[in-house]
Amino acid sequence: IEGEIATARTLARILSNVPPCKGGPMDLLIFDIHALQERFYFGDSVVPVLESAIPLLHRKMEVLTAQTFDLETKEYQHFTIAFPDEGAYMRYHTMFPNHETIICAKVRDGEKRKITVKEGSAAGRHCVLVDDLIQSGGTLLECGKMLKGMGAAQVYAFCTHGVFPNKAWKKFVGGPFKTVWVTDSCPKQTEELTGVEPFEVLSLAPLVADILEMPSHEVASKRAPA
Repeated sequence: IEGEIATARTLARILSNVPPCKGGPMDLLIFDIHALQERFYFGDSVVPVLESAIPLLHRKMEVLTAQTFDLETKEYQHFTIAFPDEGAYMRYHTMFPNHETIICAKVRDGEKRKITVKEGSAAGRHCVLVDDLIQSGGTLLECGKMLKGMGAAQVYAFCTHGVFPNKAWKKFVGGPFKTVWVTDSCPKQTEELTGVEPFEVLSLAPLVADILEMPSHEVASKRAPA
């Protein structure tokens, strides 16, 4: 409907409007769905297959870790995973079993709200802030500045979906982040961010290829419950 806001329910209805497949409902691959309840918005013609782009971050961290081997100390650079809020922590912390974590939170300070660290230490650490998407980016920027202020050696960020309405990405240029990783899930933003520091766009294609090569029973295990 013209003028209707493209809510998650509206987009799910559009994506559900596909012809039936010969073998049954079509599998619809979704990376890092914003809210799990949104999987129930789809019609019977599609079955959401829920995946995460976090493996792209793991691959990137492995490469960077290998590049930072210190010949004198025989040590590697280790990453500490930071979360901008409790929700991001609950969603993603199990995907980083071998990393120390930091949890940020917004607390009320008089009439204002400020970012603070609820758990963990950033001093001397290489911190990666992880969330599913960036909208205006205000909270992520505040978290990055706070971690730097607490003595973090470097601060990075990873978000699957770089939405950046009204070119909000410009606020990150010259900001606290060494690198901000986003995927190419938003094509228009991908074009704008390519070659712009501190952004690095990661392609979802390798993950899609991995899923296409999976045996059918493994794909079935990733389908959202009805």
